Amino acid sequence: MTELELKYGCNPNQKPARLYMEGRELPITVLNGKPGYINFMDALNSWQLVKALKKSTGLPAAASFKHVSPAGAALGKPLSDVERKIFFAPEGDLSPIACAYIRARGADRLCSFGDWAALSDTCDADTARYLAAEVSDGVIAPGYTDEALEILKTKRKGGYNVVQIDPDYEPDPIERRNIYGIWFEQGYNDLAIDEKMLENIVTANKELSQDAKNDMLLSLITLKYTQSNSVCYVKDGMTIGVGAGQQSRIHCTRLAGNKADIWWLRQHPKVLGLQFVDNIRRPDRDNAIDIYISDEHDDVLAEGVWQNTFKVKPEVLTEAEKKEWIAKMSGVTVGSDAFFPFGDNVERARKSGVQYIAQPGGSIRDDQVIATADKYGMVMAFTGIRLFHH
Repeated sequence: MTELELKYGCNPNQKPARLYMEGRELPITVLNGKPGYINFMDALNSWQLVKALKKSTGLPAAASFKHVSPAGAALGKPLSDVERKIFFAPEGDLSPIACAYIRARGADRLCSFGDWAALSDTCDADTARYLAAEVSDGVIAPGYTDEALEILKTKRKGGYNVVQIDPDYEPDPIERRNIYGIWFEQGYNDLAIDEKMLENIVTANKELSQDAKNDMLLSLITLKYTQSNSVCYVKDGMTIGVGAGQQSRIHCTRLAGNKADIWWLRQHPKVLGLQFVDNIRRPDRDNAIDIYISDEHDDVLAEGVWQNTFKVKPEVLTEAEKKEWIAKMSGVTVGSDAFFPFGDNVERARKSGVQYIAQPGGSIRDDQVIATADKYGMVMAFTGIRLFHH
């Protein structure tokens, strides 16, 4: 048996704590820092996500995890000029894996504060430099270049958590879990999510490009490692809104849709034109943008507040301007880990530019859900597979 002692469990009072395997060597190596119990829960869940994404799409993938659910996940596609600005990306060419993490982190920068990063490919210097500038707890990857490791070892006064995992590791076919002294046992969820799942298109519109298929796969694989109930919005190879752990499906759809709207509003000309004071910290800037976009904008513009954030007092972003801008969003994909029970989920998704839907199907009201999608010319695939994760 090999084991790794941990400082404590989910909370400081939960001792002792350790990771261990019987009859096998642990597939992980701590290269720097001292990750904790929740760190490893994030690391192992996020690694499964990016490994599956890389296998399914053939593209480098990255994820940003918080509390065992993804705040964001993305494929390694080049960054647009706007994305470089809103994600704080450096100028010049960037590696695909660096682009993947920058986009995953940019999906929801507030929720990614203090995240755990996962990379499908070797962590290079581009990725390490970006990670070093963000508030992050740690990273897991199949390898690190020497330069990347040296950069990461300087973060958090030398205590940044760096974990390497054997990319060839496969878990046992049966997994076990202990709750309240009682053992649970089930087969490991080795379900492969691929394009075959997208063949049952039930809407009148059946036009599905390769990019749209990749977005569907990204949404489904993200959902497979998100606490249920969950709904995920995706655009251009990155999640833009993840709604996790809600008891109601429509609440998941609304939560994720609201996050997608905020992601889109961050690209509004008024937001891009905000003039921040020199040397403002990234988290402070993210918080200010979030408040500026939200209904709390009066607070950030109040006397005594805006002077500490902005060089020039910004104009209010009105509700009418927000509504007009959100109406311009298009080409969005939404995935659901279980069936949509009512057409109201489709109605809410449409408000955030959704054109493509991937969901299991199987509701007694499938006809109503399909009719709602057809009303807006959407493409909807029934995967036939539920993706609950707890």
